[in-house]
Amino acid sequence: MRQENRTSGRPRVLLADDHQMLLDALKRVVEPRCEVVGMVSDGRALLTAAAKLQPDIVVLDIGMPQLNGLDAARHLKPASPKLKLIFMTMNEDPDLVGEAFRAGASAFLLKQAAAFELMEAIEKVLKGGSYVTPSAAEGQAAISLRAPKARAHMTEPTPRQREVIQLLAEGRSMKEVASILQITKRTVAAHKYAVMDLLQLKTNADLVQYAIKRRIISI
Repeated sequence: MRQENRTSGRPRVLLADDHQMLLDALKRVVEPRCEVVGMVSDGRALLTAAAKLQPDIVVLDIGMPQLNGLDAARHLKPASPKLKLIFMTMNEDPDLVGEAFRAGASAFLLKQAAAFELMEAIEKVLKGGSYVTPSAAEGQAAISLRAPKARAHMTEPTPRQREVIQLLAEGRSMKEVASILQITKRTVAAHKYAVMDLLQLKTNADLVQYAIKRRIISI
């Protein structure tokens, strides 16, 4: 984690993305208006940095290693309800907009437009508003009209099970997952097979495909 010196009087922003060039670019965009208090490259580092640095805004990628942005948000918002989350993604699937806001988003940007729209999004969320990239907003509106409650009754793994799925789908061993999550290998195995039974998955490849389909990991 890269941490910046504190400067009083400006909104405190924490940046999270697994591409260093994008982090550097976002920092250049944000710094004239805000204080960039840190930059991290995975979801677990984000949780640690947010707890330590207490930012006003987190700008985060959805597809991050170890813990994706959506699940990271589900940890961050209960701990810091006033924290503003601005999601970024390369994925233009409009379903993601609704999922991001259910996870606690204040804004949703496509990465290809982030440099142009990020400061507008920051200004709006600091005033209590929200922001969605226009093309994504149009797609989400169409989906909402077609099926506003389509996901309401879907069977879903628990948050802990999603964490286990992500780490296993990224190719980590049960021992590595246990170390990262600070649980036993037996507990990791129990979560894995509970998910496979719940979702009727037969193989590890099925588990990986599920993780990709549900955006728990990105390709």
